[in-house]
Amino acid sequence: MDDERDNERPVIRAACVQLRSGIDRAANAAAAVELIGEAAGKGAHFIVTPEMTNAVDKDAARLSAALPEGEGIEEIGAFAAAAAENGVWLLIGSLAIKRTDGRLANRSFLFGPDGEIAARYDKIHMFDVDLDNGESWRESRVYAPGDKAVVAATPLAAIGLTICYDLRFPHLYRALARAGAEIICAPAAFTRQTGRAHWKTLVAARAIECGAFVVAAAQGGLHADGRETFGHSMIVSPWGETLAEARGDEPGVILADLDIARVAGARRQIPNLALESAFKVIKLET
Repeated sequence: MDDERDNERPVIRAACVQLRSGIDRAANAAAAVELIGEAAGKGAHFIVTPEMTNAVDKDAARLSAALPEGEGIEEIGAFAAAAAENGVWLLIGSLAIKRTDGRLANRSFLFGPDGEIAARYDKIHMFDVDLDNGESWRESRVYAPGDKAVVAATPLAAIGLTICYDLRFPHLYRALARAGAEIICAPAAFTRQTGRAHWKTLVAARAIECGAFVVAAAQGGLHADGRETFGHSMIVSPWGETLAEARGDEPGVILADLDIARVAGARRQIPNLALESAFKVIKLET
């Protein structure tokens, strides 16, 4: 474990807001704003909410019909106000946004303490899977994937943005880390089955591989649309230590202090990001 410190780098109090968003967008936003205020009251400088903060609804037609086109939805104004009123950097893990072509975007919004949008990110990897418990998801039928990785340079740290299923694609995380990301956010709505099997391992692996803090706010519990998500929001250090973890799937807040100097220390000890190896894969027939 690295013990070196650079006193010029800040120590940031980060928070994950764990939610159980339903179909009612206004109620979801109000619940999130309340917990954002709780996190800020406990000294958080940087607060992250889960994927689909404004609506968890597997009925795509109903969700789309309830959304106006573009970013004029009331939730954006509510979260901008929450960031400004609490004087915090606020990442809304994602919102469902209706695009001009009628498809939806699964979009993160990073708000500064002035309430202005500092960065946006559209989820790149679509969750198209068939699970052995009978669950089948085809996110690509509803959502248009993004095509740009995003690192936001803030006074706190360089913050890389990902969403949920992106967590299974280490090349994206490596690209963000190589672009300077010191904190990588993984807001999520992991299914109960996949979360129980892989959530903690994936969050820790991405932190270790990248030598970065990973802040992973999650949806949790049985939602109004009938789906179940895993919860267990986590904050993990560049050395793979769990700094904070929600005990289950109930809504709430977890916090941890992030010593940003530890990022450089971890990357000095394990300099894998500096290496790019050229190689061939040889498939042997036996």
